[in-house]
Amino acid sequence: MYRTVKRLGIPDSQIILMLPDDMACNPRNAFPGTVYSNSDRAVDLYGDNIEVDYRGYEVTVENFIRLLTDRVGAEMPRSKRLLTDDRSNILVYMTGHGGNEFLKFQDAEEIGAFDLADAFEQMWEKKRYHEILFMIDTCQANTMYSRFYSPNIIATGSSELDQSSYSHHADNDVGVAVIDRYTYYNLEFLENNVKDLNSQKTVGELFDSYDYDKIHSHAGMRYDLFPGGAENARSRLITDFFGNIQNVEVDSAGNLTLEEDLLALSKKIAVLRQREAEQAKEASQEGSASAAASAPTEPAKRVQKGQGLDR
Repeated sequence: MYRTVKRLGIPDSQIILMLPDDMACNPRNAFPGTVYSNSDRAVDLYGDNIEVDYRGYEVTVENFIRLLTDRVGAEMPRSKRLLTDDRSNILVYMTGHGGNEFLKFQDAEEIGAFDLADAFEQMWEKKRYHEILFMIDTCQANTMYSRFYSPNIIATGSSELDQSSYSHHADNDVGVAVIDRYTYYNLEFLENNVKDLNSQKTVGELFDSYDYDKIHSHAGMRYDLFPGGAENARSRLITDFFGNIQNVEVDSAGNLTLEEDLLALSKKIAVLRQREAEQAKEASQEGSASAAASAPTEPAKRVQKGQGLDR
């Protein structure tokens, strides 16, 4: 998913990537420094330009909740913060081991459905999102969004209660499964049908592509929290969440606010530079006048000192 959203224009500054295990450098990895999801190994998912914001023991339930709610200290760098507001559409994609209303973090702790629901409610109250598309790939995944109650959320998961989610294929050289079925077919749809930001494919079309014969579990969707219900939620463009479209605000006079700000800024810079030049010129002139005025007085002082010595 990281590669897909970057391909559709979302920069790393707007992506928070959390990886609990450094798979690329794991001693069991037969191809050190790389991660592949396909048997042909055509695309290195790790690559040279990946930016991991939280890795290893930084990936905790506490840090994830703090990330969503922005309950962090002043020392937290911007790269580790979710800098969103009430105009932001957010894609939350989670995958891992889980069960009925929980998802494991590091095989040491769990985040529950109530925890996630409460975090989203705090985000809504603090005006940290406009709309959220929540996607989760784990066993009994659909139970994780069953407790959501905040508005403007579309949710989908890979499997129903008491159902497992399955891997798609394994890499025999590495000896482990490299991608899950739900994630694999999501990526297949996005790569084949959403080529660029001009795509008109909708969230509903993505959900309709889920096939039990391929995924081997019943994927679920939830629309009731979204204004207008299923019809409006399904009509949302995929690029509203997976792509980056910059909107330019226009004021009532029809002038571009951004252009006006840049013009005003350039004028201020020009004025400051002119003042600086004038001050430098005045300082230079004062220095020359002072030197000229003090030149004749110096010998007179020396004569007076000499007269005093003669006496």
